[in-house]
Amino acid sequence: MAKPPIGGNRTGRKLGQKVKKGKLKASSRRWIERHINDPYVQRAKLEGYRARAAFKLLEIDEKHQILKGAKRIIDLGAAPGSWSQIAAKVTDSTDEDVRVAAIDFLEMAPLPGVKILQLDFLDPDAPRQLIDAVGGTPNLVLSDMAAPTTGHQKTDHLRTMHLCEVAAHFAVEVLAEGGHFLAKTFQGGTEKDLLNMLKQNFRQVLHIKPASSRQESVEMFLLAKGFKGRRDGVANASVDEDGFARDPREFDEADEAEE
Repeated sequence: MAKPPIGGNRTGRKLGQKVKKGKLKASSRRWIERHINDPYVQRAKLEGYRARAAFKLLEIDEKHQILKGAKRIIDLGAAPGSWSQIAAKVTDSTDEDVRVAAIDFLEMAPLPGVKILQLDFLDPDAPRQLIDAVGGTPNLVLSDMAAPTTGHQKTDHLRTMHLCEVAAHFAVEVLAEGGHFLAKTFQGGTEKDLLNMLKQNFRQVLHIKPASSRQESVEMFLLAKGFKGRRDGVANASVDEDGFARDPREFDEADEAEE
């Protein structure tokens, strides 16, 4: 489904282009050169995707089949919208029958079949608005959220991992039984409590580094497959350091207390 570019590119654009020095900083010039010479960027333009990130999702799906049979999908940190494009296609979502909800604090151009919320996912009302927007119980929750970088690696890791954890708890609260959760994380370790919670609520949990993710990037993806469902409306509890069960809804209060 997501085949890597073969033999250079298919856009007719010559690879290895250089950007004139001009007034650009060296770091900015290197970023632009890498971007315009990236075959996945060029392939995304050719195939009509808004970003090269589309191929990360397609690669993961090719191996793990997380899009197969999905009826409703929620896309967290969706801008500029390449994952939502794929979601709308696989769910046959239309403006008359919306089956995909996307959220980002950044502005997104409209997409057919996608209800877009320009809102911070950490807003207390965001989960309710997403469920209302998608029109039913989702089979798949996607999260490409990452906190704005500060330049301090440990801080950036912790901030993005917090978003991953919040997204995971949202997923176990809203997913249909058998559904899946996919989220961006960073190399450097996933929190033990988060992994324990996911393993208790899903049949399989694994880390993935798709080929379309740049080799120098520290990003990885955390995939939880086969949601086991909720009992009496509550997902399976996680376990604290002393071995006592914890309701997932307690985590936010506990984390705030630790801070």
